[in-house]
Amino acid sequence: MISFDEAVATVREAATSLGAERVPLREAHRRVLADAVVARVSAPPADVSAMDGYAVRDADLQSLPARLPIAGESFAGQGFKGQLPPAQCVRIFTGAAVPAGADRVVVQEVVRREGDEAIFSEMPGAGRHIRRAGSDFRRGETLLDVGVLLRPGALVTAAGADVAELTVWRRPRVAILGTGDELVEPGTACEREGCIPESVSFGVAALAAEVGAEVVETLRLPDDLSRMRSAAARSLDGADVVVVTGGASVGERDFAKTMWDALGLELLFSKVAIKPGKPVWLGRVNDKLVIGLPGNPTSALVTSRLLMVPLLHGLAGRSPSDALVWKRLPLAAPLGPTGSRETFSRAFVEAGKVRLFDHQDSSSQKVLAAATLLVRRPPGEEPVPAGALLEVLDF
Repeated sequence: MISFDEAVATVREAATSLGAERVPLREAHRRVLADAVVARVSAPPADVSAMDGYAVRDADLQSLPARLPIAGESFAGQGFKGQLPPAQCVRIFTGAAVPAGADRVVVQEVVRREGDEAIFSEMPGAGRHIRRAGSDFRRGETLLDVGVLLRPGALVTAAGADVAELTVWRRPRVAILGTGDELVEPGTACEREGCIPESVSFGVAALAAEVGAEVVETLRLPDDLSRMRSAAARSLDGADVVVVTGGASVGERDFAKTMWDALGLELLFSKVAIKPGKPVWLGRVNDKLVIGLPGNPTSALVTSRLLMVPLLHGLAGRSPSDALVWKRLPLAAPLGPTGSRETFSRAFVEAGKVRLFDHQDSSSQKVLAAATLLVRRPPGEEPVPAGALLEVLDF
């Protein structure tokens, strides 16, 4: 049995990116760049107006009021042709190209129009209301570096650079195999004596999707070693990571590891000294990874958050460390001592302080709906008073 930090180090070493691929911009959300984005255009491509108003020369406003004929109009995408004639102005709209020769845009609110003439009665302020060509970025400039997670703002930047496709790290493909004779599809347990709804896979799949993985299969398996071995072999064909839930203890029907024996499972670790979740394990079959989670819902979701999520981060081209950003918050009420294992308790924030749920059983499900934090405490820690700062992780 290894420590939590040792398990994280093993995950970090195993979590190497899966290779790059080109995808359309519209399919790149939450992907990670494998190649930098370089601008193919400048933005703006020309001097453009920042306001609706009139493009003028400063020299034509030296004597006020000034009455200037309107030489034409400039719209975004359809600018005024030619140079601004002397002693005239051009009606211009936001985003439109500023005519050559114009020094500024006077906002329409301070201009009076009479027919084909514009009357300027007051001296414009210091603002010229012109966005200069390339003031945002220039053609050939690197706008997004390798490793950037493509969130909505980054997608706007990439599109503005006139890029239609992006080179990104491939998304990890995840198969989830839930084991246990007692598990049935939610909605049917009330009709079958001795059965319970299979709930763990829904949380595990959601966590995987949140970090950009693609869940390619979710399968419930009875505690039948022959069927489990067949399912294990098939799952490797389409997945980079196989998540096995349940069957990780030492009972007569706990086959979570045994089902992989014929496929050459190499265990990277088999137990971790944490509470809840001690039976969690990680292994490798050729170039595929297999992570085993406890069957109890809280244990499964906690170990998914602590170990599966960093693993998927690394496979998707992100740093596994980005998944484990700890912060320190004050404790709302005193806590008793911890036992022999590092403890991760479910908690929430109340009035800026951390409050643990009274119910911390590894099989609980109701608490999971309200828990927003995991509180980390070392093994053998003495009682902690209210107000003490504790390490917490978003959950």
